[in-house]
Amino acid sequence: MEKLGVAIIASGSAVPTTSLDNQGLTQLVDTSDEWIATRTGIRHRRLAGDGESLKTIATMASKKAIAAAGITAADIDLILLATSTPDDLFGTACQIQAELGATKAVAFDLTAACSGFVFGLVTAAQYIRTGVYQNVLLIGADILSRWVDWQDRGTCILFGDGAGAVILQANESDRLLGFELKTDGTQNHFLNLAYKASTDELIPGVNVNKGNFQPITMNGKEVYRFAVQRVPEVIDKALFHANLSVDQIDWLILHQANQRILDAVAQRLNIPAHKVISNLAEYGNTSAASIPLALDEAVQQSKIKPGDIIVTSGFGAGLTWGAAIFQWGR
Repeated sequence: MEKLGVAIIASGSAVPTTSLDNQGLTQLVDTSDEWIATRTGIRHRRLAGDGESLKTIATMASKKAIAAAGITAADIDLILLATSTPDDLFGTACQIQAELGATKAVAFDLTAACSGFVFGLVTAAQYIRTGVYQNVLLIGADILSRWVDWQDRGTCILFGDGAGAVILQANESDRLLGFELKTDGTQNHFLNLAYKASTDELIPGVNVNKGNFQPITMNGKEVYRFAVQRVPEVIDKALFHANLSVDQIDWLILHQANQRILDAVAQRLNIPAHKVISNLAEYGNTSAASIPLALDEAVQQSKIKPGDIIVTSGFGAGLTWGAAIFQWGR
C-alpha cells in the first residue's frame, strides 16, 4: 500500500561558535543585562564569524538530522530551506544540496521570515501526502546578524544566528495532525528588512534602481500586540482541525522571539509552564531557525519522546503566522 501519511522522524541543529552576551552589548549601546533579560528573556546570542555562512551552519544541522533519521543524503527527494538571509539572493538550498551530495533532491528556498519553518513544514507535508516525494529535508536557518543595525538598541539585543533541520518521511499513519496558516500584508510595515534604491541613469532617459537592503526595522509594541493576540487564535484553530484539546498537548514550541510572548500565549491557552520549551536565553531570536533549534535541543535532552504531541507556532514579518501540530516520530 502506498504511504500517504507524513511523519517527522529526526532533527538536527547547529549554531555559530561565537557567543555575545548582554554585557558585551553594553559596549555597543546604552543598555544593561538586567534591562534586556527582564524585557526579553535573552542573555546570549550566537553570531556567525569568519568562515561561517548560512550554507555551513545549515549543512551541519542537515547532516545531523540525516544521520539521526538513519537515511543517507542520496535518499532525500526534496530540500526546503526556510530562510530570509540567504548567502545568495538566487537561493542557498542548491548549495546545501551540493554540500550534502543529495544528488536526487530538488532544492529551493522558501521565505516567510519567523514563520518560515511552520510554513515549510506544511509545504513539505503536501509533497509527501500527494505521493510525490518520500523523504524531505526541511531546514530553518538564518543569519540575522548580517542585517542588524548594531547601534539600534531596540533591535540589536534581540537577534542571533542558527540553523535547525528535520526529516519528514512518508508514513502509513499521518503524524501531522492539524495546521492553520495566516498572512496580513496590511501590517507589513511593522517589521521589515527592506530594499532601498537610488536611481542610476544608464543612458539619457533610461533609469534603473540600484541599492542594497537596509538593516532590520521593527515596531516592537505592535509586533508584541499582534503575537499575543493572533498566536493563541491560530493554535486554537489548528487544535480544532486536529480534533484535539489543549490538555492533550505534551509540548508547546513557539517561535523564540521574546519570553514575555511565550508566557502570555501559554497563559491564554492554559498550557502549564513545564510544557513550554524555551531556549531563547541562549540564542535570542533566530527567525526561521528558532523552532527546529528548540525542538532538536529538547529531543537531544530526551524531553521529547516518540509519540509526544507537539504544537508549534511561528509568527513574524509579513506579517505571517501559523501553527502546526504533529506527533513526534513514526
